[in-house]
Amino acid sequence: MAGGRRNGHWVLCWVCVLLMVERVSVASGLSTGAHTSPPFPASGVNQTPVVDVSIQAESWHLCRDVCGLNASDRCDFIRTNPDCRSEGGYLDYLEGIFCHFPPSLLPLAITLYAFWLLYLFLILGVTAEKFFCPNLSAISTTLKLSHNVAGVTFLAFGNGAPDIFSALVAFSDPHTAGLAFGALFGAGVLVTTVVAGGIAILRPFTAASRPFLRDIVFYMAAVFLTFTALYRGRVTLAWALGYLGLYVFYVVTVVLCTWIYRWQRRRSLVSSMPATPEMLSDSEEEDRVSSTTTSYDYREEYQPLLFYRETTAQILVQALNPLDCRKWRNKPAYWRVLKVLKLPVEFLLLLTVPLVDPDKEDRNWKRPLNCLQLVISPLVLVLTLQSGAYGVYEIGGLFPVWGVVVIAGTAWAAVTFFATTNSEPPRLHWIFAFLGFLTSALWINAAATEVVNILRSLGVVFRLSNTVLGLTLLAWGNSVGDVFSDFTLARQGYPRMAFSACFGGIIFNVLVGVGLGCLLQISRGHAEVKLEPEGLLVWVLAGALGLSLVCSLVAVPLQCFQLSQIYGFCLLLFYASFLAVALLTEFGVIHLKSV
Repeated sequence: MAGGRRNGHWVLCWVCVLLMVERVSVASGLSTGAHTSPPFPASGVNQTPVVDVSIQAESWHLCRDVCGLNASDRCDFIRTNPDCRSEGGYLDYLEGIFCHFPPSLLPLAITLYAFWLLYLFLILGVTAEKFFCPNLSAISTTLKLSHNVAGVTFLAFGNGAPDIFSALVAFSDPHTAGLAFGALFGAGVLVTTVVAGGIAILRPFTAASRPFLRDIVFYMAAVFLTFTALYRGRVTLAWALGYLGLYVFYVVTVVLCTWIYRWQRRRSLVSSMPATPEMLSDSEEEDRVSSTTTSYDYREEYQPLLFYRETTAQILVQALNPLDCRKWRNKPAYWRVLKVLKLPVEFLLLLTVPLVDPDKEDRNWKRPLNCLQLVISPLVLVLTLQSGAYGVYEIGGLFPVWGVVVIAGTAWAAVTFFATTNSEPPRLHWIFAFLGFLTSALWINAAATEVVNILRSLGVVFRLSNTVLGLTLLAWGNSVGDVFSDFTLARQGYPRMAFSACFGGIIFNVLVGVGLGCLLQISRGHAEVKLEPEGLLVWVLAGALGLSLVCSLVAVPLQCFQLSQIYGFCLLLFYASFLAVALLTEFGVIHLKSV
């Protein structure tokens, strides 16, 4: 898995950019505002694209004060105040709390929302790990990409997909821009302190000096850009393009430095061992061999010795089964409970998301399922893009778009079914990897939209700012996968790889998350994106992240890049102190004296 997830491609990056531009550019255009009642209101048809941020902030604070009203007035206030409505998503969570639950059952509603929020994080993790990243691996293998280019582009995109999509969704609405900054900065502080410190505690090691210094300098530059943008209070087109340009420069630097290092290493080894050049081995060769051996499919051991041809129906049933009975019997109880929760998600994803595995002989070609996915996957695309606004649109007022998609997909599936066989994948099987990538990306985007809307609703109920929600719940939820994967790598004896991932991945999250999010806002017709920090907390967050990076930049070289357990505990103490200061600032214990 670690070797497969290192792959990706720039072409796909621009495909996703165009997809997200299309998704966000209509957020206040035709058919915006997908809500529960009515499902897809057209209130945004004539909306003015330029909005006064100060007025929005004031109105949103009024919405946050809904709990101070009489219980009988809360539902009408939520329904009539336009700033209390979500710009996207399938459910109106504020209306659910204040209109469908009596005041006495408010704790029950919050508890249900909390469980649904945890399940959404589970959906994000399963989709990214089992469908999004493997399809990226298949695409990069098909296109024969370099591991370096793939690692700093789509490996980072695959690992940070929940953070990136959450940031894009949050930046699409001026009300939740603080949520994006809180999540990106909060995840940065969490990963560079808790995750990095935990790795040093689990397995003390010697960090790679040049990659560490390179990544931390680039990350400090990204934080400085964001801090300056917050101080200026706006992000222009040039500033947004500067974010993306800095990331391109980072990619070029990584590739160039790696090439120079490998060239020097080979030259030194050749000069020392001129007679045995065939014994030279590259680290990437070892990684590729280890990833190939660890990706061995043990189910082949259970294949019958005699040849047996499965029927089309048996292939379909087996391909849609997300549960391995042999693995189920050998796993502990907690794994079984988690697997039961994952089963509905995995079944739905197996049904809707094509999956290509280049490590298998048949490349995971399942003829009946893949043909069925040619009908279902395009349907999922139009029903999840802009929360289904495109899918329900009627062409000429007569026939919906989703009906056209079903007819076209059925014709495509029929041609594919009769032109292929069960045993051999078609020549254009790689197209399914692109289709699976787009479908899984939109599933992640849909789940991220619901996460942002739930956190926004919880902020209204508890009267919390979007920034504190971002740096706590959203940052923790999106970083769960990084925590488990990096800790697992450290326990398996790869602490340097895990430590490098702590700084390399979040560079992508900040530069692309903020840059692309603001660029999408500007593409909607704004001359610039106005930023209004939510009080002192944003500055505390940015300052804490900058301070943690400066401390690491000074402390690690002073230790000769020897990271001990003491250093790890110091990082954990730093995060605990930061979290305490942030919460005290949010609740007004720490505040600036008014002049």
